[in-house]
Amino acid sequence: MGYEEVRVDRPLLLRLLPFISVGTFLLLWEWSVRSGMVPEVLLAPPSQVFSLFFEKLSEPNPDGAVLAVHAWTSLQEAFLGYGLSLLVGIPLGLAMGWFRIVEGIARPIFELIRPIPPIAWIPLTVFWFGIGLTGKVFIIWIAGIVPCVINAYVGVRMTQPTLIQMARTYGATDWQIFCQLCVPSALPMIFGALQIALAYCWTNLVGAELLAADTGLGYLITMGGRLGRPDIVVLGMVCVGLSGAILGFIIDIIEKRLLAGIRR
Repeated sequence: MGYEEVRVDRPLLLRLLPFISVGTFLLLWEWSVRSGMVPEVLLAPPSQVFSLFFEKLSEPNPDGAVLAVHAWTSLQEAFLGYGLSLLVGIPLGLAMGWFRIVEGIARPIFELIRPIPPIAWIPLTVFWFGIGLTGKVFIIWIAGIVPCVINAYVGVRMTQPTLIQMARTYGATDWQIFCQLCVPSALPMIFGALQIALAYCWTNLVGAELLAADTGLGYLITMGGRLGRPDIVVLGMVCVGLSGAILGFIIDIIEKRLLAGIRR
C-alpha cells in the first residue's frame, strides 16, 4: 500500500516542484526588497514589476510606447534575424559537413568570424546599414548563424560510416547519400541548433536595439536604466525571458512531433 502511494504521489510532487521553486524565489525576492536588505533604487520587487506590467499595457509613458509595441518590434527584429540565420546557416553547415569543396572554401572564413562577439559588429553595422531595422537584423543574424552552422556540420559528420558504405555498395550517388542519409541523420542536431540559435538571438536582442532604437524590449531596458527605473529594467528583462521561453517551448514541441514521425 505504501509503495503504491509513493508511486502515485511522486509524479505529482515532481510536477509541482517548478511552481514551488519559482514561488519561493519570488517570495524571497519580494522580502529582500521590502525588508530593506536590497534598496528599491537597485532592484524593484516583483509586486511592483507585476503592477507595472498591467500599467504598460495602456500607458506609453515614460518610454514612449506601450508594452505591446515594444514586444512586437522585438519579435519582428528577432524573427527576421533568426529566420535568416536558419536559412543560411543550416544549409551551409550541411554542405560543409559533406562536400569537401564547400568545407575548404567556407570553413576558414567561418572560423575567423566565429569568435567575434556580435556586439563588436555594431560600429561597422552603423556604417553599413545605418540605424534602421536592417542593422538590428544583421546583428541578430550574426548571433544566430554560428550555432546553426556548427550543429548542422557536426550532425552530418556524425552519420554512421557503415550506413554510408552500405549505400555506396548499393550504387547510391553522393547527392543521394547526402539527401537521404546524412540530412535525416543530422536532424536531432539541427533541432538543437534551432534552440541554441534562438537563445543567441534573444541574448543579442538588447545589443541590437542599442542602435538608436525608439521601440523594442531592449530599448525598454535601456530607457529604464537611463531613467533610473529598475522596475522598467526588470519588466523588460522578464518580457525577453518569457518570450524566449515560450518560443523555445514551441520549437521543442515541433521537434518532438517531427522526429517521432520520422522514426515511425
